[in-house]
Amino acid sequence: MAKSAQQEASSTSEDLSFEQVLERLEAIVEAMESGELPLERMLAEYEQGMKLAAICAQKLAEAELKVQELEKTAEGRFRLKPFGTDQPPAEGSPATEPS
Repeated sequence: MAKSAQQEASSTSEDLSFEQVLERLEAIVEAMESGELPLERMLAEYEQGMKLAAICAQKLAEAELKVQELEKTAEGRFRLKPFGTDQPPAEGSPATEPS
């Protein structure tokens, strides 16, 4: 069975960068705010926009997990800790020798 254009677009949206997904989402919002779309098309765009918003949220969450900072321990070693927290890293977290 052939995929519809909307199904194909949503399946490839996850392969796009955050910026590309956000740009498509902004275009949908602009089109919807124009008031020129027929109701059926507006509903389809709304559904696509919700999917794109979820993809953006997922990509942001993934990026947040990747952001970490190094903390120097009393022994002069470096450990990774989550960015923006003042809590010490969990026991057994990776440590590297100072450069």
